[in-house]
Amino acid sequence: MHEIWQLDGRRTRSVSAENPTGEPGGGGRAIAGTGAFAAAGLGRGWKVSPSIDLPPGETATLADVSGPGVIRHLWLTTDRALLRDFTLQMYWDGAPEPAIAVPLGDFFCNGWDHLALINSAMVVVAPAGGLNSYWPMPFHTHALITLHNGSERTAPVYYQITYLEEELPGATGYLHARWRCSDPLGSPAEHPIVEIDGGPGRYAGTYLAVQPRAAGWWGEGELKFYLDDDTEFPTVCGTGTEDYFGGAWNFDLEGAYRPYSTPYLGMPQVLPPHRIYEPHQRFGMYRFHIPDPICFEHGLRATVQALGWRDDGHYLPLEQAHVASTAFWYHALP
Repeated sequence: MHEIWQLDGRRTRSVSAENPTGEPGGGGRAIAGTGAFAAAGLGRGWKVSPSIDLPPGETATLADVSGPGVIRHLWLTTDRALLRDFTLQMYWDGAPEPAIAVPLGDFFCNGWDHLALINSAMVVVAPAGGLNSYWPMPFHTHALITLHNGSERTAPVYYQITYLEEELPGATGYLHARWRCSDPLGSPAEHPIVEIDGGPGRYAGTYLAVQPRAAGWWGEGELKFYLDDDTEFPTVCGTGTEDYFGGAWNFDLEGAYRPYSTPYLGMPQVLPPHRIYEPHQRFGMYRFHIPDPICFEHGLRATVQALGWRDDGHYLPLEQAHVASTAFWYHALP
């Protein structure tokens, strides 16, 4: 992050339904839009086009801008019940495939159908459904951001994407994000979070949505990161799921799970809250490797085990569990 006091020639641009191209002086010019009725009698420049309506099965282009630049903030809100029915996609520098292709809710650490407020450095979810991303997203020549409505009803979408026109260093990495879901997990009870070919790169974060579907403690499984030439055994191996997300001792605080959200890690989703060890409870956890990136030169593979306990004290592989992950990383290729 650059120092806010440096006057270094960067130029701010912002894309929204009020300024779809982000061009200088292009905001507030609409004469038709979703706010036209409310603005009747006030005229142009009075919130005539604050949002778009996105029909079922359709894809909207939220931003289509030229570089070089860095997206610094993305804010969006829509029907909170549809967060996993929308797909957010981002393409960098004309690449044919998206670098980011993730359900909207999971990108903002909300993988379940109940809104969780997030207070982190990279993602903020504010009342009553304001989705904010502070992931820096650099691009050299072009950035394309789309949103697909996979639900069965039309939904309003309000959004604003703010970026800086600025020169980029040669060692710039592109933000990537990938979602995977295992439901049920099956055997072996190990979920593949991501497999990255090529490099160099930096793994930057994990969001995990889990429903154990077995009574008792469910988070003994290790997160493992296989770097570069690792084969059977990883370079980075944690000591348990709750430990990776900054917790300890089963997240058990006086006989209940308690949601928490901090700048780089948290468990903001516990459904239902203030209960413990129930098979159909649902959990959402994030960890952002900003102070502690996992660096690789030519490849990375990440996995998480799902382990509970048997009555005899042995581990219990949770083969019926629902596990969904979103991986965030920066990569040399777009």
